[in-house]
Amino acid sequence: MNKRDFLKKSSLGAVGVALAPSLVMGKTGPHGRLRTAHIGVGNMGAADLQAISSHKLVDVTALCDVDAKNLAAAKKLHPNAKTYSDYRVMLKELANEIDAVIVSTPDHTHAPASMMAMNMNKPVYCQKPLTHYVSEARAMKKLASKKNLVTQMGIQVHSFYDYKLATLLIQSGIIGKVHTVHAWSPKNWGYDGPKPEGSDPVPESLDWNLWLGTSAKTAYKEGVYHPGNWRKLMDYGCGTLGDMGVHIFDTPYNALNLDVPKTIRNECRAPSGFGYPEKNIVTYEFPATEYTADTLKWIWYDGPGAPEDHEDLILPGASSSKNDKKGEQSMEDKMSLDAKTAAKGELPEQGAMFVGENGRLLLPHFMQLPSKIVDGEYVDISKEIEAMGIGEPVRNYESEGPKHYHQFVDACLGNGETTAPFSYASRLTETILLGVIAGRFPNQTLHWDSSSARFSEEEANQYLEGSYREF
Repeated sequence: MNKRDFLKKSSLGAVGVALAPSLVMGKTGPHGRLRTAHIGVGNMGAADLQAISSHKLVDVTALCDVDAKNLAAAKKLHPNAKTYSDYRVMLKELANEIDAVIVSTPDHTHAPASMMAMNMNKPVYCQKPLTHYVSEARAMKKLASKKNLVTQMGIQVHSFYDYKLATLLIQSGIIGKVHTVHAWSPKNWGYDGPKPEGSDPVPESLDWNLWLGTSAKTAYKEGVYHPGNWRKLMDYGCGTLGDMGVHIFDTPYNALNLDVPKTIRNECRAPSGFGYPEKNIVTYEFPATEYTADTLKWIWYDGPGAPEDHEDLILPGASSSKNDKKGEQSMEDKMSLDAKTAAKGELPEQGAMFVGENGRLLLPHFMQLPSKIVDGEYVDISKEIEAMGIGEPVRNYESEGPKHYHQFVDACLGNGETTAPFSYASRLTETILLGVIAGRFPNQTLHWDSSSARFSEEEANQYLEGSYREF
C-alpha cells in the first residue's frame, strides 16, 4: 500500500466520524485547558509524558502503547486516562475528547501517527527525527501548514539557555561569516553484523504486529528490535545521525539559517541492507546564507572514536592528536565560561565547532556554554554574553527540560508560538535523512535538488520513501 492510500484510509474523514474543532494558531482548548493523547509511553515516551503533564493546564486524557507493561506504568501515573494499544482506534474513538497528540514512538511510526492526528485537525508534538523518510517530512510540513496547526518536534535542547545563546552569538557575527561546521557524537546506533536468523516467542505484553505498524512484516527476535535497538536498523530508525545528530545539528543549523544541502557524501562501510554503519563521516555542502561564506561545508562524525583528528578541532592546551589530553593552559583568567567546557584542551564528548573568518566557536553538547577561540587562544566573551540580554546561565535540567514541551502546550492554548514547528523540523530532518541515504552509497557524492526533491543520482531516489504495509 502506498502512503497516500494508507493516510487517506486512516483519516477520520474516510470513516465519517465528526471531528473536534481545530486547535489552530490563536485558538484555545475548552475551558482553557489542553486534553492530550500520548502515542508511545515507554522510554522516551515516558519522559515526554512526564514533561507534558507537568504543565498545570494539561489533562492527560488518553495513553497508547503496543507494550502492555509500558501502558500499565503510565496508567498508574494517570489513572483517569483511557488506554489503548492501537493509536488508530484511540484517535477515532476520542476524536471529540482530545485536543492535542504527542507521538513518542520508534521513527517508522512518527509520520503515520502524526499525519492521522493532523488530518483530524489535532496539534502534534512529535519526537525527533520528525520522520523516517524524506517524503514524509515534506508531507507533514505541507499538512501542518495547510491546516495551520500548532506543531513541535521533540528537540528539547532547542529551548535550553546555551543553545539560544550560541545562536545569538553566531548571528551577531562573533566569529564573522562561517565557512565550516564540525559536529560529532561517539555514540554507536549502528550495527555491522548480519540480520539474525529464526524467531523468538513474542512477549505476552507486546503486540508485535502493531509495533511493526506500516513497516514490512518480520519475525520477532528478542533484544534486536524492541524495546531499544531499533535505532540501529534501517527499517525502523535512522542511526546515530538520526538520533544524536538531530540534537547536535539543531543549533548550528538554526543559527546559520540553513536550508537543505546541495551535496552529501558519507564515508562508511558498504550497506548491509539491515543495520546502519557503526561509523560515519558525512560531509554536506550548503548554499550560502547571510551568516555563512559563499558555501558552507559541514562534517558530521559518529561512532566509536568520533571525531576524527582535524586542525579545526585542536583546542588551546592540546596537542594535534585528540589522544594526547595533557593540556596545561588554564582558562579561568581568559574565559567567563564553565570550567568544564573544553577543560585542559579536551574536546567535549559530543558537540559542534563553528569555523568562521574571525575565529572559532565551540559548542559542547550539553548544558555547557560556548567558547570562542582565536589564533589558538581562548577569548573572553563575557561582555558579548551580557549584551545578549538573556540573563545568567541556567544549569538546572529540571527547570530547563520541560520548557520545550510547555512551549507547545502554551501555543496550543493561544499563548505564543513554538520554536521547532514542522516548517523548521522538516528541513532539519530532511538534511539528516539525506546523510542517512548517502550511507547506502559509500564515498559517493550525491547531488540534491530541493525544488524537485530528487537526487541527480537516480538510484538514490528509491530511498526517499517506502511502501506502507496494511496492518
